[in-house]
Amino acid sequence: MSTPVLRSVHVHPVKAMRALARTEAEVQPWGLARDRRWAVVDSANKVVTQRRHPRMALATAEPLPDGGVSLSAPGRPTLVVEVPHPSTTLTMEIFDKPVEAVPADPAAAAWLSEYLESDVRLVHMDAPEHRRPVDPDYALPGETVSFADGYPLLVTTTASLDALNSLIAQGDHADEGPLPMNRFRPNLVVEGTAPWAEDGWKRLSVGEVTFRVARPCGRCVVTTTDQITAERGKEPLRTLARHRTSDGRVVFGQNLVPEHTGTVRVGDAVKILD
Repeated sequence: MSTPVLRSVHVHPVKAMRALARTEAEVQPWGLARDRRWAVVDSANKVVTQRRHPRMALATAEPLPDGGVSLSAPGRPTLVVEVPHPSTTLTMEIFDKPVEAVPADPAAAAWLSEYLESDVRLVHMDAPEHRRPVDPDYALPGETVSFADGYPLLVTTTASLDALNSLIAQGDHADEGPLPMNRFRPNLVVEGTAPWAEDGWKRLSVGEVTFRVARPCGRCVVTTTDQITAERGKEPLRTLARHRTSDGRVVFGQNLVPEHTGTVRVGDAVKILD
């Protein structure tokens, strides 16, 4: 078995929009820099993701130097959105949990509402150091997270994806495989491990940064969404339900919490510490 290394790094500036590959990224206490600091909410201020609007996969948010984003999508003009002033906040919900956020300029709401054909708006997390705590059942005091589903980072491995694709090839929806890694929207992708080796990880280092493994990542319908076409199928949920469950959930990948800040780079050595 070769020495594990970091194969790729991905950020998602607006939650549920297209992932962007990076050669390196700064690790902050609440996640990678520029990762999921923006989100979309509906008229009830509940978070909107590809679960409800798979076409979000086709929209891109390019981060700007000042923290803003440039939005683009099929059939829509590019829109530059500046970081809103935190003088006005709203209480949004992420999976029934309240989070304070700052609404973006109304132009962003109009742009997104027309694209998604739904009444939505864009919001920004101004102070991730105290806005949203990590699930206390799996966190240390004071740990926080961005607008990610629940934890600062998600790590996956190429060996486990290969193993999953082999299982899909043996199933009743073999024509849907092999699936690419972008179905799982990870931050860090590691190569050079055994399949499912991450099941046993408790702590690891990636280059200069160490992480605690919080829990396996439960998967939802987003993984069945083609990130290039926004079309949905049955896999990988059908195969994961047969072969990969934990605490009643289908799982793939591991959720991570940084133990300190630093920078991770493609090609960094990955060491399993515990």
